[in-house]
Amino acid sequence: MNKVAIVTVNFNTEKDTLALLSSIKKIKKNSFILEVIIVDNGSKNKLVFPQDFKGKIILIRSEKNLGFSGGFNIGIKKALRQDVDYVLIVNNDTLIFAEMIENLLKVLKENPKIGIVTPKIYFAKGHEFHKARYKEQELGKVFWYAGGYMDWANIASVHRGVDEVDKGQYDSIEKTEFASGCCMLIKKEVFEKVGMFNEKYFLYYEDADFTRRVEKAGFDIYYVPSAILVHVNAASTGGSGSVLQDYYITRNRLLFGMRYAPLRSKIALIKESIRLLRSGRDWQKKGIIDFYIGRFGKGSYK
Repeated sequence: MNKVAIVTVNFNTEKDTLALLSSIKKIKKNSFILEVIIVDNGSKNKLVFPQDFKGKIILIRSEKNLGFSGGFNIGIKKALRQDVDYVLIVNNDTLIFAEMIENLLKVLKENPKIGIVTPKIYFAKGHEFHKARYKEQELGKVFWYAGGYMDWANIASVHRGVDEVDKGQYDSIEKTEFASGCCMLIKKEVFEKVGMFNEKYFLYYEDADFTRRVEKAGFDIYYVPSAILVHVNAASTGGSGSVLQDYYITRNRLLFGMRYAPLRSKIALIKESIRLLRSGRDWQKKGIIDFYIGRFGKGSYK
């Protein structure tokens, strides 16, 4: 029987992590053995589990915050040492539907070229970006992600369907270009061939970089709509528009774009960085400076 490890990272969001664990308890495991690995990523308070979770989870504590990439890499490496066949990386501010992993595995096993599969992801009810625009019965059925692709002109990953109400428009299994780091099931051969997440990114764009390397290595990425996840957006990163996002998105967009984008987009990035140095927000300026002097990882952000 195949072995699957769920890997998640906790950073000062114990309540979210415990809610995720409650959903994990309900997962159907008819075709696989499940392990759960949690990386407590430099949290101020040590993560404490209720009694019924003790002995069922591998907990790894890091004394410092290693970011998304570093935190997940610790958990992934532990999973591979446990001789798992597949690794499910998932944000801790999510809820997993009972049949999600079973449905992802069915597709992942169909074709040896498939390296990653991703679920349909909804905003958690009441956490939609624009919840005032929806009817009450539509809340909880608004897409956060239904497959994705890279907008190379703007060096941005695009979530297909974001903010749309699910009316069956994305109910086909299909190849996709971008897998969100919010949740992806990855077979071990992918890590053996392309390695881990690039820790230069620390936070943001590490998933775009990883999926780009996976595609370059010859693997396909598929979206599986029968596999469902619910996501509370940006719970541990200060929310949309925070100074943290200003810094890491600005810096890492340059890092990703200068590595993978077409020449025209690279030229546009350089011009934009000059403009932002003149008139951008403070943490955008710091992100640009750090890119050009090669200060990556956690960088200047405090």
